[in-house]
Amino acid sequence: MNSQAWIEKSDKYIMKTYGRYPVVPARGQGCRLWDVDGKEYLDFLGGVAVNNLGHCHPKIVAALQKQASELIHCSNYYQIPQQIELAELLCSNSFAEKAFFCNSGAEANEAAIKLARKYSRENFGPERFEIITATDSFHGRTMATVSATGQEKVQRFFDPLLHGFKHVPFSDAAALEAAITPATCAVMLEPIQGESGVNVPSADYFQEVRRICDEYNLLLIFDEVQVGIGRTGKLFAYEHFGVTPDIMTLAKALAGGAPIGCMLTKDEFATAFAPGSHGSTFGGNPLVCAAAIASLHAILEDGILPRTIEMGAYLISKLEQLARKYSVVCEVRGIGLMVGMSLTIPGAEIVKKGHERGVLLNVVHDDVLRFVPPLVVEKADIDRMIELLDGILAEVSI
Repeated sequence: MNSQAWIEKSDKYIMKTYGRYPVVPARGQGCRLWDVDGKEYLDFLGGVAVNNLGHCHPKIVAALQKQASELIHCSNYYQIPQQIELAELLCSNSFAEKAFFCNSGAEANEAAIKLARKYSRENFGPERFEIITATDSFHGRTMATVSATGQEKVQRFFDPLLHGFKHVPFSDAAALEAAITPATCAVMLEPIQGESGVNVPSADYFQEVRRICDEYNLLLIFDEVQVGIGRTGKLFAYEHFGVTPDIMTLAKALAGGAPIGCMLTKDEFATAFAPGSHGSTFGGNPLVCAAAIASLHAILEDGILPRTIEMGAYLISKLEQLARKYSVVCEVRGIGLMVGMSLTIPGAEIVKKGHERGVLLNVVHDDVLRFVPPLVVEKADIDRMIELLDGILAEVSI
């Protein structure tokens, strides 16, 4: 079937929970996708920061094929070697000492919320349950993570929200400290806010947040679902800020496209979870863990991290050239290959024109173009995207 036939069938059978673009991918390789009609696209969305190693990276494909032929799923009632190996790999390359596996970022954040509340109840009493998060944050689509999210458009129509979340401005340590009450048990933040426009905090913000959490005996949770696994040029974004969290959540790029989520923490806090406290039927099954192991080894061993810093700086420099050229561009910001370009106009038309020209772009917060291409992107790919974007900006600036 061609693209139009698939779109018509989608309209008939698929619930409209996404504003889907008229692109029907059939295959991918590296930084490129081809649709069912054979049209080629340069991918600067990367599965929304999932395909960090590009589409169908050979090491991930090989790991999935091998594991699928041996054991896909059993149960977390048993010891799973691939899960154990992945946990060791994550802990040995981070601050953490224990891991919990699930299927998505929302589930990882749900686990972090539950762990923070249970630990605080056991150590400080039932009156400590409130979690402070940031305005414009995004933590997921479950009821708890919607409640934690600091965006009214995500929460709309789902009242009553889960009690016990308070939102304060991002990158404002004084506001965070002022919001603390005897009910506060934790602070949950994204090191860089992705869904609200690639918002990068001030240089000393997280050092102040860490000080505040230590002073008030609060758990510090970092949501690295979008920024983790090499996206910023470090394996984990917290490494840029000179602090370590008490709990960290991961998902998206962890298995290069296979669905997995993870919550990492220290032994001190992990003991709050005992058998029956929490669980996940599919979490950390052999198939997805094999993919994640392959993905992490590639990122750590194939020069991906320094390359991400290099390509990120190149992308930002090229976007800044466009910013100087076109008045509709306000600012370019980001770290590594997580970059935002804020506009004075809505970005939807730019994204649409990009699709027509064969480049997959993304707009968040209505007026910020978000660039999260695979970390294997080449300078030639960036140059081609910039060439196409230049032409589009020339049109919309008229």
